Amino acid sequence: MDQFGRLFLYIGGFFLLFGLALTLGGRLHLGRLPGDIIVRRENFVFYFPIMTGIVISLVLSFLFYILRRL
Repeated sequence: MDQFGRLFLYIGGFFLLFGLALTLGGRLHLGRLPGDIIVRRENFVFYFPIMTGIVISLVLSFLFYILRRL
């Protein structure tokens, strides 16, 4: 039962961090970083957030590293 409680804490922490990222994402200009590719034509928009993906990957890797050490 102890492991089940820890699982819920981890899931809750994940949702908390995800909610904060969505809330603060506009203020931190996530999705509009230098290195993100945006192509706009008349009836077409192509968006590929390369740099945003790298930043999110680094942050998540660091968080999982810290959680693994606990």
